Amino acid sequence: MRTKLCLLYGGKSAEHQVSLQTAKAVIRALDLNKFDIYPIYITTEGNWIEGNRLTAPANEVSELQFAGDGQSSAVAQSLISKKYDVIFPLLHGPNGEDGTVQGLLEVMNLPYVGNGVLASSAGMDKVIMKNIFAQANLPQVNYVWLTRKMWVENKEAAYEKAEKVLGYPCFVKPANLGSSVGISKCTNREELEAAYEEAFQFDRKIIVEEGVVARELEIGLLGNEDPQCSVIGEIVPKKEFYDYKAKYEDGNTALIIPAEISEDVQTNMKRKAVTAFQALDCSGLVRADFFLTENGELLINEINTMPGFTPFSMFPLLWKHAGVEYPLLIEKLIDLAKERHEEKQQLKYTF
Repeated sequence: MRTKLCLLYGGKSAEHQVSLQTAKAVIRALDLNKFDIYPIYITTEGNWIEGNRLTAPANEVSELQFAGDGQSSAVAQSLISKKYDVIFPLLHGPNGEDGTVQGLLEVMNLPYVGNGVLASSAGMDKVIMKNIFAQANLPQVNYVWLTRKMWVENKEAAYEKAEKVLGYPCFVKPANLGSSVGISKCTNREELEAAYEEAFQFDRKIIVEEGVVARELEIGLLGNEDPQCSVIGEIVPKKEFYDYKAKYEDGNTALIIPAEISEDVQTNMKRKAVTAFQALDCSGLVRADFFLTENGELLINEINTMPGFTPFSMFPLLWKHAGVEYPLLIEKLIDLAKERHEEKQQLKYTF
């Protein structure tokens, strides 16, 4: 019997276009002999538009047949009444990857792919994530954070906070965004001021991180309670750092899989990645990013609870080199979603 799979994509986020790329890739990879696919597109304004069941793979997301000008309330009723077997949120960034949609699906008691509410929200907020990593004794770069209110009320103090604690170079990032959107490298005060202006366009809270000379390593994790690790890959940007344009537009980056690192570094990184996964109570999938400094120190940078997920993104490529092809990777994630949901149904509730 085919699995009734509902795909959520788009979203009210600066990463809307990234989500569309993900949806296209997943739709092309799914076996229509195994799955009945129901698309739900979320516009940049936040409207949910329900499409008809796909009867053939679509070459472009825009070719999907949408059912009018759908509204969230109507689609929510549809989610309940149709009793989908699994929901697959192919959403990146706020209003999708940050626990909001996951909370909606939890309230509806619907099985869904990926991380739960806590892991999604903590993984999205880089400040909260790093605080949890510190509690788990995971080494990381020094950082400071600020809100827009703190910056507006005393800009000089906001700049000095980063300069005194971190110095230059440093990196300024929106606290709640992914895909390297709004990130700037700063080597002086003028660049720092411009970076704050840029980052605060995307979030009310920003994080500033110490710049380090290091190799950028990434690893994929797959599982629920006891995640498995993929091979390790290395990102070698041909420009100063791995920004949005390098990731999605000009391809100006080399991905080296597997990374040329020692067995000791591999073992250490896998252990730290699992620690990070479990510290945030993750499930389904995670990509964990690390720095390997010139003196051999391994620092965790961040985890991504819904990493880039086209066949050419790092997470699927890491698993491909581990022997898990893209269509099988999708099926494994769907199975993990069912497994986690079934476990939750065993819990007792008293009223």
